Amino acid sequence: MFLTRAARCPPQLRASYVEISNYLRGRQIGRVSALQAHGSPVRQYHEARLFIPKPPEPLQFLEDFKKSIDFPRQTTDFKTFLAEAVPGQKIVIYGYLGKSRELSKKLTFVQLADPSMRHAVQLVSTAASKTLPALKAIRAHSPVVVHGTVQPKQAKDTVMAKNDPWEIYLEDIQLLNQFPLDIVMARGHVHPPKHRHLQLRTSPDLRFSLRFRAEVANACRFKLLGLRPDFIEIETPMLFKSTPEGAREFLVPTRKPGLAYALPQSPQQYKQILMASGFSRYFQFARCFRDEDLRADRQPEFTQLDLEMGFASGEDVMEIVEGMMRHLWARQMMDLLPEGPFRRMTYLEAMTRYGSDKPDIRYGMEISRVEHLLPVDLIQKITSLTDPIVEAFKVKGNDNDTEATSEFITRFLDSPEGAPFNENPDGGPGIFVFDVKKPLSGLQPLGWQAAEYFEDKLKLEHGDLIVLQARPQGPLTGGSTKLGDLRRALHFAAVTMGFKPEPHGFEFLWIVDFPLFTPSDSSEPGQGGLAGFSATHHPFTSPKTAKDVDWLLKDPSRCIADHYDLVVNGVELGGGSRRIHNAAVQELIFRDVLQMPDERVAEFDHLLEALRAGCPPHAGFALGFDRLVAVMLGKDSVRDVIAFPKVGKMGEDPMVGAPSPITEEAAKTYHMSFTDDLEIR
Repeated sequence: MFLTRAARCPPQLRASYVEISNYLRGRQIGRVSALQAHGSPVRQYHEARLFIPKPPEPLQFLEDFKKSIDFPRQTTDFKTFLAEAVPGQKIVIYGYLGKSRELSKKLTFVQLADPSMRHAVQLVSTAASKTLPALKAIRAHSPVVVHGTVQPKQAKDTVMAKNDPWEIYLEDIQLLNQFPLDIVMARGHVHPPKHRHLQLRTSPDLRFSLRFRAEVANACRFKLLGLRPDFIEIETPMLFKSTPEGAREFLVPTRKPGLAYALPQSPQQYKQILMASGFSRYFQFARCFRDEDLRADRQPEFTQLDLEMGFASGEDVMEIVEGMMRHLWARQMMDLLPEGPFRRMTYLEAMTRYGSDKPDIRYGMEISRVEHLLPVDLIQKITSLTDPIVEAFKVKGNDNDTEATSEFITRFLDSPEGAPFNENPDGGPGIFVFDVKKPLSGLQPLGWQAAEYFEDKLKLEHGDLIVLQARPQGPLTGGSTKLGDLRRALHFAAVTMGFKPEPHGFEFLWIVDFPLFTPSDSSEPGQGGLAGFSATHHPFTSPKTAKDVDWLLKDPSRCIADHYDLVVNGVELGGGSRRIHNAAVQELIFRDVLQMPDERVAEFDHLLEALRAGCPPHAGFALGFDRLVAVMLGKDSVRDVIAFPKVGKMGEDPMVGAPSPITEEAAKTYHMSFTDDLEIR
């Protein structure tokens, strides 16, 4: 008999969609060839029938699939089974098969993990049950349905028997999908980002983090929904319009020429509109998008717990947020935070004492201004600036060991982490080790007056480190100073290198009284005004006092914002403010203070109309939910508490291959064209 090539192939080789297609096409080709080989129509008809291939054997993977879609419902779940099982109980249960242990040719043990992979139970298979061949044919990590009988575990260890008392005598096992041989599944194995699903499956820590995240979200909802008057959870749109709030946006093209949506940087404008709509207390877990480079605490898409309160001040909002933090720590961390309001620190104090607007105050290293004490020739050695500000802080030594201190600071300054500070255009840091065995305790270059001041003011001890840094004269702006960055980097290096112990506990801190406006660089995304500055946070933030309102037209740089950031252990968990609820004042900020052009102001017409409709005073807060969970779990990166995080500098998702190239057909649909260098314009 003549057989086509596809018919001659063993069934197990025809295991792809392409081979199925080739097989079916081969049958047709075989029939045509048979008809062409014979002359007369009658003979051709009868003989062609002999050349028709036999019906194909069933494709094995289709047969396996048919079996897998028809499986019984489980009679119990793992949690119920472990709590309520009784000897002799017949059960059907689902799970992932573990690696088997063959005690003999007639006896095999294997662990069955529950679908959540939090619990496991031992299966026992014997020759008598006739399940050994089926069990051995199933690879570890495959999902299965188990039929069996509960029996007490025969454990010699009484503690183990008490904690894990049951096993299942296997009577039948049904494979739902065979796990492949080419995938490594070992605890601790690091999978590449494109196999994030495997990392989630093999990492108990990641799975715990995601479950913990869900519990924290539920706890926040429980707290907010239980308040009186209560909050209402409202979802705001994801497809927004492009408005100049302060960060780069992601645009979504449409089929209408020249029109695009923007993904929201935050629900800020929608929630303010809600305040004008009669909803006085709103919250949502909002997805937000900002086209920014990745950092350990930043993703291009992130989640924030967003809330807004009408007929409220910033004080009201801070009280709600503090109550929610206390609730979370008591419920999820089993830790009671200290009584009383959280500590508050002004922006100016934080920047002056710690060189950061989100300082970790647990490890001291406070900054002091010292240029008035230093010799002129020393200042000229550490900076080329004329009339600079010089500041200093102390790093406490390690067991009065000057050699250990010297070794630590040398390693740091020679490392890649220390390079930016050595290359500071305002001058590298001045470093001194306090050594009582040397003249003036090693502080001779400072002069006797400064040496005496440092020893007394900083309470220096043998082996301590003193760090000096110069900066230009002028008001403090931005999120940190160079010395503040050095303080943070030195502490991190000291902990990493084992020079200092890691600080413990949680120190909550409100940073308040930010400047309402900050000098802006024309290259930065901002509000698009011509005033040379932009709103420090966003242009909807209210001045703090009546005096600050007066400064709006006189000298905006002197305005203080009614803004508040919540900081814990050097991490900004979130920020909020009292908003401008008056349409005329908001338009004044746009036009006269920020000097935004008319077309930019027009982009906020929807908000101005809402405020004009008798919008009440309101204030709100946005809690970085990813950061919150990371802090609670002690994680260094928010990637460790997100199921599918972006990676790389530009935020790629290698698992799905995003962002992906735009096809010419899609570009035509959305009215985009390619330039010669293949960029979309």
